Amino acid sequence: MRFRLGRRRAQPAAPDSPPVGAPPLATDDNDHAGHALRAPSALHAFNRYEIKYLVPSDQLSDVRDELHPRLDPDQHGGADGYSVTSLYYDTRQLRFYWEKIEGLRFRRKVRIRHYGDRAGITDDTVVFVEIKQRVNRVTQKRRIAIPYQQARLLCDDRQMVDCQPGQRAFLNEVLGLVCGFDLVPTATTAYQREAYIGRDADVGLRVTLDHRVRGRDRDFHLAAAAENRLIVPAWLSVLEVKANDRVPYWLTDLAARLNLSIVRMSKYCQSVEAFGRAPRSIFHVPADPAEALAPAAPLKA
Repeated sequence: MRFRLGRRRAQPAAPDSPPVGAPPLATDDNDHAGHALRAPSALHAFNRYEIKYLVPSDQLSDVRDELHPRLDPDQHGGADGYSVTSLYYDTRQLRFYWEKIEGLRFRRKVRIRHYGDRAGITDDTVVFVEIKQRVNRVTQKRRIAIPYQQARLLCDDRQMVDCQPGQRAFLNEVLGLVCGFDLVPTATTAYQREAYIGRDADVGLRVTLDHRVRGRDRDFHLAAAAENRLIVPAWLSVLEVKANDRVPYWLTDLAARLNLSIVRMSKYCQSVEAFGRAPRSIFHVPADPAEALAPAAPLKA
């Protein structure tokens, strides 16, 4: 079975250098686990290639059977994984959303992300302020860990906050984006993540399965009691493969055996479209199983 999410463009080759005006490539690609990045550091930065698939619930056991012998579980996840909640900032005209939909070769997102149960978030809870960007096919992410109150002061109240040595330049960049583009809270996403980490020949590989992908278009405090709504059908999970250099053959073979299609679905864009902030794009994951399981459109050269 294949998922028809509309016609996809051929992807450009990876760049030898970033385009003019893009930030320099980060050099630390140690991304072993989401929670491992809580270790003390002024700024976490890494580059990687990311590929996404959609996995029907009746194929999850087949995927796990392949992952368990080859990868280590994220030690911070526990038996049920861990929750991830993100608040995305965008312009009132949804500039960052349209950059993704239009496939710009250099595009960015600004977000605040929390790992763990959102019900327990307080002003002192550690969250990550992130700039996630794409340069051609390479995904770059830079982020710092600060208390949630300071993250709100920075992104909502547009005030510089106290920081550790080495964080000032990044905070200035975030503040420059928030003020320069007049960014406002736009959408949240939340899901339960099951994560695996590569070992031996697959060091640097990270594979995640995201279940019950939900979103919200209001009440943007991360601990708000407002209900999130499913933005990806409950019978689908999102499989993400993140690699420093290349995706192992055994993973691409697994996707081929299960007839999984690569998708350009963005959880942020999915949330924007699910709440009617923008028309549903050709990359939107449909709720109707008959439509979702229709043959995929062929790639155009």
